[in-house]
Amino acid sequence: MSLPQNLRQIILDFPQQFSQGLSLATDFKIDQQYENIMVFGMGGSAWPAEILDSWLNNFQKDYIIEVCRNYHLPPRILPKTLLIFCSYSGNTEEPLTVYQEAKKAQLPMAAITSGGQLKENCLADQVPLVEIPAGLVPRLATGYLFAVLAQIIAAAVPNSIDQALMTLISNLSQELKPADLEKKGQELAQKIKGKTPLIYTSDRLKVLGYIWKIKLNETAKTPAFSNCFPELNHNEFSMFTDADLEGLRPIVLMLQDEADQRQVIKRMNLSAEVIRSKKIPVGMISVEGPNLINRIFSSIILSDWVAGYLAQIYQVDPLATQLQENFKKELRA
Repeated sequence: MSLPQNLRQIILDFPQQFSQGLSLATDFKIDQQYENIMVFGMGGSAWPAEILDSWLNNFQKDYIIEVCRNYHLPPRILPKTLLIFCSYSGNTEEPLTVYQEAKKAQLPMAAITSGGQLKENCLADQVPLVEIPAGLVPRLATGYLFAVLAQIIAAAVPNSIDQALMTLISNLSQELKPADLEKKGQELAQKIKGKTPLIYTSDRLKVLGYIWKIKLNETAKTPAFSNCFPELNHNEFSMFTDADLEGLRPIVLMLQDEADQRQVIKRMNLSAEVIRSKKIPVGMISVEGPNLINRIFSSIILSDWVAGYLAQIYQVDPLATQLQENFKKELRA
């Protein structure tokens, strides 16, 4: 069993997005300096900001990166905040709507896109813009979006992302090895087949669990859900008591990072024992790599292999987005 060649090549080429993204944003200039960042985006165009925020939190940053997924500006925006509009296609309805509100309010803006209406707006309004290559689905363009966003923040927020952190991002193009993860992804897909994945992580890596969920939803066209420790032990965990889960056919995948808090790892291991005692399969998946950002993106690559091979098993097109496109047409009608 093999993947469609176009998807397989996109996964294999993924690491190069980081060096290319950094290169595309090298000359990004902005007139003022800011203290905080607010990113407007949806789906695969939004989560690069959350990955960046989760990673940078480990360095105790003193500025805020906020992600907004809505049609309107939030009721309160901190002073000296740069608004970044992130839409891979450039035609996403929600950020385009907020763009017009921000323009009317004369708020400082920048943008990342591969084209579309967002590019046209930025060129017309002289909004700083970084254009990235088109031709992918947003969830497979995370490297471009992440690297460009990092460059924009480095330029806009003093003492935010220094050269040492930029080097870690640049190194991903050489360090990440998608081919080494393909077999593991294929094996995991076989284990998930016919089941409903529940993806569990620590709170600090909840964006990673969410990305796994979305990859499985969009690529394999299958139900999947995510949650995080310790919160899930206070609510979702209850369903493993006496509930009849036969119809759900769950399989729990716990993404465990060696740097998670000791007590959280203990919760994961004990929870796995309880869940297994209910005859529900649990897979403990180590998030591996020399540093946190490497581990996050290695796990994302693994999720692409899993979702791709699961799509193959289910005989669905892993790159199809027809349902979403038809839905957007209905919204515009």
